[in-house]
Amino acid sequence: MKKKAVALFSGGLDSIVAIKVVLEQGIDVVALTFKTQFCRCGGKGCAGHAASKMSDQLGVKTKYVYLAEEYLDIIIKPKHGHGKNINPCLDCRIMMHKKAKEYMDEIGASFIFTGEVLGQRPMSQHKRALSLIDRKSNLEGVILRPLSARLLAPTIAEKEGWINRDVLLNISGRSRKEQMALADKYDIHDYPCPAGGCLLTDPAFSKRIKDLIHHNELTVNNIELLKRSRYFRISPSFKLFVGRNEQENEKLQKLAKKGDLLLQPKTLPGPTAIGVGEFDSSQIDLAAKIVARYTDKDNPVDIEVNIISNHSRSSLVADAISEAGIEKILI
Repeated sequence: MKKKAVALFSGGLDSIVAIKVVLEQGIDVVALTFKTQFCRCGGKGCAGHAASKMSDQLGVKTKYVYLAEEYLDIIIKPKHGHGKNINPCLDCRIMMHKKAKEYMDEIGASFIFTGEVLGQRPMSQHKRALSLIDRKSNLEGVILRPLSARLLAPTIAEKEGWINRDVLLNISGRSRKEQMALADKYDIHDYPCPAGGCLLTDPAFSKRIKDLIHHNELTVNNIELLKRSRYFRISPSFKLFVGRNEQENEKLQKLAKKGDLLLQPKTLPGPTAIGVGEFDSSQIDLAAKIVARYTDKDNPVDIEVNIISNHSRSSLVADAISEAGIEKILI
């Protein structure tokens, strides 16, 4: 009987090549793609779009799993620590592998495989880390890593003869020359983000995430705002997200919630900003000045401040705006 396997599939080069290697051995492959808020590629290069595009080329079905609120817990307090920045790589992989095991059992698959390469990522892809991930996921011997398999202990799939170990690979390190050569061999083109990556490894972005954590404000919506803006901590209870281009301006308005402030230049082209939290007139005044600073202008700028519809706060905000004299802020 033909064996079935679950591929952890990012849509990137490594997982694409890994799927081709396994498909060539007559295995029925079903891909599982995890999406988070922290894909570095963004837009059409991000995990969901990339996996959808490449799964069509590969001829495999793909299931998508979005990690949202539950993912935030491992960022705040990962059991196995953060990497160089705020990336909880080990806990992230363990979470994904556990969910992959659930899916494997659900569809009656025999094993899981990934595009991981030994030594490619310093925190999660050395032998001790891979062993820890397998153990904590209750998947010891079940996870095949075809790109580095001949450098690792044989898995159940190899021992049982479902996979021929001799045709698996022994790639290691951060270079992707061998994977790119294999992509050419398999006639795979237009693969996205060969190096991939996660925003949680970016020092500047991590610093802002740490600020949200410090103020107990790490939410899915705040992260989405953060990804699409300049970020200003105005006070312990009030923060400002300022768009950098027209696309971000539109997205910020869609992400704004009831009770948030909306700040925009009255007549001139310029940024949209969303103020979130509790504020007073001095903080509104500062927020308006920041928006004016980033407005294309040769003349003074008049900043308009509105409250996103929330009747319980409208009168309080109106008083604060009046006290700040926003209509007279010309910078």
